[in-house]
Amino acid sequence: MNNKQTKSFKPSGRLNSIFLWPVGLGILLVLLDILLCFVSSVAASIVAVFIVIYAFVCAMMICYFRPRIIKEIVEFSSNYSQVQRQLLYELSIPYCLLDNKGNILWMNASMQASINRKNDLNKNISTIIPELSANVFRNFEDFKEIRVAFNDRDYRVEMKRISADIITQGVNILAKDYNSSLVAMYMFDETDINQYIQKIRDERFVVGLVYIDNYEDALESVDDVRRSLFVGLVDKRVNKYFSAGAAIIRKLEKDKYLVVFRYKFLEKLLADKFSLVEDIKSVKVGNEKTLTLSIAIGTGAADYARNYDIAKAAMDLALGRGGDQAVIKDGEKIYYYGGKSQQMEKNTRVKVRVKAHALRQILEANDNVLIMGHNLPDIDSFGSALGIYIIAKKFGKEAHIVFGEISSSVRPFMNRFIDKEEYPDDMFIKKEEAENYLTASTVVIVVDVNRPQRTECPQLLDKCKTIIVFDHHRRSSDTITGAVLSYVDPYASSACEMVTEMIQYVDDGIKLKAFEADALYAGISIDTDGFNSKSGPRTFEAAAFLRRHGADVTRVRKMLRNDMNEYKAIASAVSKSEVYKSAFAITVFDGEGLESPTIGGAKAANQLLDISGIKASFVITQYEDKLYISARSIDEVNVQLVMEKLGGGGHMSIAGAQLTNCTIQQAVNTIKLTLDNMLAEGEI
Repeated sequence: MNNKQTKSFKPSGRLNSIFLWPVGLGILLVLLDILLCFVSSVAASIVAVFIVIYAFVCAMMICYFRPRIIKEIVEFSSNYSQVQRQLLYELSIPYCLLDNKGNILWMNASMQASINRKNDLNKNISTIIPELSANVFRNFEDFKEIRVAFNDRDYRVEMKRISADIITQGVNILAKDYNSSLVAMYMFDETDINQYIQKIRDERFVVGLVYIDNYEDALESVDDVRRSLFVGLVDKRVNKYFSAGAAIIRKLEKDKYLVVFRYKFLEKLLADKFSLVEDIKSVKVGNEKTLTLSIAIGTGAADYARNYDIAKAAMDLALGRGGDQAVIKDGEKIYYYGGKSQQMEKNTRVKVRVKAHALRQILEANDNVLIMGHNLPDIDSFGSALGIYIIAKKFGKEAHIVFGEISSSVRPFMNRFIDKEEYPDDMFIKKEEAENYLTASTVVIVVDVNRPQRTECPQLLDKCKTIIVFDHHRRSSDTITGAVLSYVDPYASSACEMVTEMIQYVDDGIKLKAFEADALYAGISIDTDGFNSKSGPRTFEAAAFLRRHGADVTRVRKMLRNDMNEYKAIASAVSKSEVYKSAFAITVFDGEGLESPTIGGAKAANQLLDISGIKASFVITQYEDKLYISARSIDEVNVQLVMEKLGGGGHMSIAGAQLTNCTIQQAVNTIKLTLDNMLAEGEI
């Protein structure tokens, strides 16, 4: 660097202050010497000599040393930048500089080694690493992180955007474009870390529970001579299935197993879709009833005891959904496999007696009862709520049934209790008023639903400590939590059937009036489609009990009849139905002008099942900015699994879902796509 270039360099900031301070100090010394002239001329002369020497030194420093110091600083900066560039080039982390389109401008030695390229400065990075496409560079502002796989290695790529204006500042050889930028890209090799993480994940222990759903029933149908063979075959199937993963298998009870294995084996079971659930059904040694089992897997916790608790919660969920399936609970994630067969009714009264006794104890300890079903209630929801109301009144408790919108099917039954002397005016209360009835001794009883967001007034569940749930729908992952008593029986045909059984066991002195029995009987009749679906011994026993208390079949049938407009709408929906894949009927129910369009849609879905060859029906009803899907089947298709894919739920043969921000055609396409995927995966 020549002297002209050095002289043109003007220091500023702290560097400039180094040269300015001596000048300022010299000025102060001159002023001091002037003051000394008035005090002592001798002292002033001495100081003047010192000032002259000081001025000479300052002049030498500014005129001679200053250019040399600046020159050495500039040379050091230049050498320092060269060192930095060399260090960056030899940096062990792959690094490169790209333009805003992904073209390579510069890369260090590690980057060249990683991509096995040298001096490819004219190529785009996407031609080398396809995952770093042009969209990657368009979709971030300052910083972006992405993971890529390249040359059998895993990389975490960090990209930082640098404004081109900063780089070109003071440089005249490049045109400034304030919209352009450069991208600094780093590649961090995480292959070894990922391998260690995967190894730790694979070596985690997983706890599994295997329960035989109908062990006693199946065993009773086997001859005494073959019973030991039957038990041995069941044990062999279970042990053989899990021994492939070096699992520890211990029989807890005659129909329950505990299994412990590594997480790596769980991935194989997931790929296998738990074939043991279907394989166990082939055990035949003279047993009339097909054997089914439930598998629950718990994982995701830090300790084994917690995983066991998760497995038990998963088993409760599997049994609550009817059994014959596998439920995997990985932390907050839940996966379902199986559950395609018709669930079998368990004709036992022990569980009913236990639940009835628990209900009685809770009611005796509290004073106020609020009862609610699901929103847009049907007759099953109304009838079961009425049954609980009768039980609460028998124990002398203040009880209220919470209702929102009343459907046309419920209104005739409700009118029989309004403005009657034997029933208080606040027997039915609006959901907006429900919170005003909450006290410290209030019990909230939920019937015919187990999902909090589907209840008539979800706020009550958050504000009341004592909650009871009675429901017959199969459980889903978002069930009501914190209930002191939860009786969810998917084997029951209806909530009215469950409550009718409770009435028989909670107190011997409960007598039903005829129109009260009518409401409960109507709930059973509707949910069983006139006793044609899900009707077991318990169903007919409950119906017989209600008949003995005055329920009249003819009277109930008259109250459940359709009006002419609804009947025409149902007929129109059936006539316009589309048969998809020669097995699924899909149609749209036009409920405009009807009081309860969703009820009409459900009736249309039932009507479609009477058509030969239809395995399942799906009816879409538009109501209040939502699309309601009513799904029905007889025995071949589990429509609950289909509706769960759409965020709904229900029974194997009766289910539903609600869609928002969706057109009718989009809903139809969604149903078809869901059916296609489930058929391809063997879920149907």
